Amino acid sequence: MFTAARIVLVEDHAILREGLRALIELEPDLKVVGEASTGAEGVRVVHGSSPTLVITDLAMPGGSGLETIDELRAVCPNVRVLVLTAYCTDEYIEAALSAGADGYVLKDAGRAELLEAIRSVIGGQKYFSKPVSARLVSGYLRRNGSADPCPRITEREREVLTRIALGESNKRVAVALHLSVKTVEKHRANLMRKLELHNAAAVTLFAVRNGLVPMADVAQCFAEPELIRLRGYLNGFGGAHDGGQDAAIQAAV
Repeated sequence: MFTAARIVLVEDHAILREGLRALIELEPDLKVVGEASTGAEGVRVVHGSSPTLVITDLAMPGGSGLETIDELRAVCPNVRVLVLTAYCTDEYIEAALSAGADGYVLKDAGRAELLEAIRSVIGGQKYFSKPVSARLVSGYLRRNGSADPCPRITEREREVLTRIALGESNKRVAVALHLSVKTVEKHRANLMRKLELHNAAAVTLFAVRNGLVPMADVAQCFAEPELIRLRGYLNGFGGAHDGGQDAAIQAAV
């Protein structure tokens, strides 16, 4: 029997909540089961409705949305959390992810992107708006000594690489980056040729080892047998960056 995903909206602007509800309830697989205008109210609503997903802002009256995420996890450990906010700074993004957010979408996102984000997070994947992804990549590179681990690829190829590393299909990458599937396929082929990588698993390992995506995010996107093989490679082969890395990677996966 078909069951729609249950969603709670936590947003202090009533007009935005009404717009979100109207948009979401046009989708047969999604259902809004509760609303709240403050974090504390949101926690009470979630406790009483056991939703699949909470969509929450970060700046609300009466407390931080970051504290709200922690409290949501406490009352409903399996709930997925999608941040919908106007803030796109390193501090907010990193704090939201540290608090346990599964996705981070900016309020200037269009209808298609928001629905893609909702379904991705409900499906157990991470989702970040394009500007957020760019800041995450830049942050990881800065924390790894400002050295660029893949200087031969373009910024667009780098964006494609990080999404492939998290297990996203060409179609999903195309939607997220507002590109055609054919363009994504071209970027994918180019970056794999430049980095001498020949499969998606190799891309994932390259991205983790070079700080482009954290292993914690990868762990959300792959089945346990795949994770065991990935971790085995990372533990066993260290940080070599020579041209023969792909042969070792493929042997591990």
